[in-house]
This record gives sequence, C-alpha cells and structure tokens, in this order.
Amino acid sequence: MYKKLFYIILFTFLSFLSLKGQTVADSLIISKIQWKTVPVEKGVVYRRAEVPFLYNVPQNINIIEINVRDRKLRIGIASSNPKQKTSQMAIERNAIAAINGSYFNMQNGKSVCYYRIGKEVIDTTSASEFSLRVTGAIKEIKGKLEIIPWSKNVEVNYSGKKANILASGPLMLQKGQICDFSHCGQGFINTKHPRSAVCITKDHKILFITFDGRNPGKAGGVNIPELSHFLKILGAEYALNLDGGGSTTLWTLSNGILNIPCDNKRDIIEGERKVANILFLYSK
Repeated sequence: MYKKLFYIILFTFLSFLSLKGQTVADSLIISKIQWKTVPVEKGVVYRRAEVPFLYNVPQNINIIEINVRDRKLRIGIASSNPKQKTSQMAIERNAIAAINGSYFNMQNGKSVCYYRIGKEVIDTTSASEFSLRVTGAIKEIKGKLEIIPWSKNVEVNYSGKKANILASGPLMLQKGQICDFSHCGQGFINTKHPRSAVCITKDHKILFITFDGRNPGKAGGVNIPELSHFLKILGAEYALNLDGGGSTTLWTLSNGILNIPCDNKRDIIEGERKVANILFLYSK
C-alpha cells in the first residue's frame, strides 16, 4: 500500500515538474522573441513575430503598442447593427488602429455582451455568456481605458453614468496575477484558438494583441492559460480576452489588416469577418 502511494506521489511530482518545465521553456522563448517593429505614428508601434515553437505549436503574433502617456491618443468603443468589418468601423471613425471587440450572435449579428454608452444601455450579457466566459469588461471614460471585473451582479446593479462599457472575457490578469478560470467553460478555456486581447502593462501602455490559429504548421493558436502566461511575461498588469476565432482582426490605417483571419482557410490576408463592435485608437 505504501509503495503504491509512493509511486502516485512520485508521478504527481514529476508531472508537476514537466508542466513547470514547459512554462519555463515557453517563458525563455518569449523573452528571446525577435520582434519586427514598425512605427505607426508618434506613441504607436506595431510589433510582429513568427515563432516556430511556442506552447508546442508555431505562432503568428501581432501587437499594437500604444503609449497612452501621449495626451493626444485615445481609446474608443464602437458598435454596428447590422455588423460590419473591424476595418470598416475603424475607417468610419478616423481610427489609427483597431481590434475586434466582444462576442455576438453569428446568426443575427447582435451583441450578446453588455454595452453601455454613458447612461444608455445598448446591449446586455446573455446568461449563456456569463456561464461560459464573461468575467471582465472594458471601461472607457474620455478615451482613457480601464479593465475591470464583471459579473451578472455587477451588471444588474451598475449605476455609473459617465463611462462607456463593453463586457467580454474571461478576465485574464488583474493586478499582475493570472485569474481563476474554473467557473468558465473548460472547453473554451483549454482549447487552442485564434485569440484577440487587450491589456494594460505595468508601464501604462495599452496593447492590442492577436494570435492567429487554425492554420496547421504555421499558426496553432493558444488557449486562455497560455495567452494569460504570455501577457504576464510581456509585463501586463490587466488583461481581457476578446472575441477570437474567425473574428480575430488587428488593423491599422497605414498597414491595413495585420494578422491572417482564419475564415479565409488560406494563408493570405483576406476573409475578414463582420463583427458587432470594436476597440479603436484615435487621436484627439
């Protein structure tokens, strides 16, 4: 009996070391990524990397880095009904850069997450989204961005009047710590997908980030724990997952679509999906 217990403990310990070792290996890979860097305009930089092996698969990563200490730069939230492409909504708002927003109904195109403009509630979060993944939100006041926890109780009782709010999730990082995902749908959490995210770093920069996926041999995508780990290594203090899959889109006015949306089924920059809302960067 004691011998059997010993082997169980030994197996558990070795499994832990294996997982920890993988995390250490991935951390080292991230620290050594050779980013291709392109200035977009003052205070805005585009970074791109094709990593042959990260989280056990190849990755195609795109980042817009925004120095919000530049007083002219602002973040906005925009929606469209009927839905529009991320690039279309961004161009109509004279945006510098944009990323797709939160979740929506694929059939009718309507948002299934809370969206508020000042005093007016445009959309509310569906019960299924709360059960599956919505644990955070973007709060924007006069172009300044916060990432906050969100829940059904918070949504029902929210009384703020000045802020614009868009719910999404899961919330991945709060005060630099990876969040608990145990109350989310585990299939969604643990499956590798193309992913979009927004985060605020320790040095007060905002990052729009996409991981491509569903492109075997070229872009494997990430799950939520992997994306959270990646963002933490990058120095994120707060981070929120956005809609992913075929919605994953990162755009700048100067370069167009930066990632490779997976709906096209080919390794080309086409197939941008129409979405319900976006985050966008503009100049005051």
